[in-house]
Amino acid sequence: MRAIPSSLLNRLHPEQRLGLRLTLFGVALVLVTLPFTYLLFQVVQDGPFTRFDTRIATDLNEWVVGHPLFIDALHAISLLGKPLWLGVAAGAGGLFVFVRGRRRLAVFLAFTIIGGGLVDSAVKIAVNRPRPDVGTPLAHAFGKSFPSGHAMSSTIAYGALLLVFLPAIPRAWRGFAMAGTALLIGVIGGSRLFLGVHFVSDVIGGLVLGLAWLAGSAAIFTVWRTERGAPAVPVIEGLEPEAESDLKVTAW
Repeated sequence: MRAIPSSLLNRLHPEQRLGLRLTLFGVALVLVTLPFTYLLFQVVQDGPFTRFDTRIATDLNEWVVGHPLFIDALHAISLLGKPLWLGVAAGAGGLFVFVRGRRRLAVFLAFTIIGGGLVDSAVKIAVNRPRPDVGTPLAHAFGKSFPSGHAMSSTIAYGALLLVFLPAIPRAWRGFAMAGTALLIGVIGGSRLFLGVHFVSDVIGGLVLGLAWLAGSAAIFTVWRTERGAPAVPVIEGLEPEAESDLKVTAW
């Protein structure tokens, strides 16, 4: 087995700029996956958390049944996390950056979102958890319950789009963009709870697994761009800060 080249080891060393960022990515990845591992163990072993899951799913369903306007709003919110809508949004974003000459960003979007969908499907099949059995189901959902595909896919798709287009957002508005994205992802996951098609652990599991996949994809992208001579940058600056002018709609 060939040893890892010393030049690569030096670049990945925590004291180096690239190495420090990748180390932080690695730490974040571990911290995110730890709660997912706990939830997965609880679901597979039918642990104490699952009893809390069942009670909350039943209570939320009973409460929302008598509020038709709220139910309509939940369905509308849930649509924003469906694969078709996410595919359209990600496809439009990918096409835009590709046409503007930022092909690396288009590849990042495709790899991150398609790969995340495959991971979600694989975990669902492996865990094989049934959907909640509530008194009055308010939506129909295919496939298994854990993790929530809406929560995971929304985290990955909207998170990836945010990382790609962050350089085009004025610095004063970036905090609002991040908060708005987090809020959108949260309400999409919450809508699945109220509609009675997911447990709490399904949604939390989808969120943390989506964050782990997104962080890993961003780390891979960072290595890829730096190996081609581009400087490593903080995540707060977006994936390719130098693409700022190309990512602005007004630059057409």
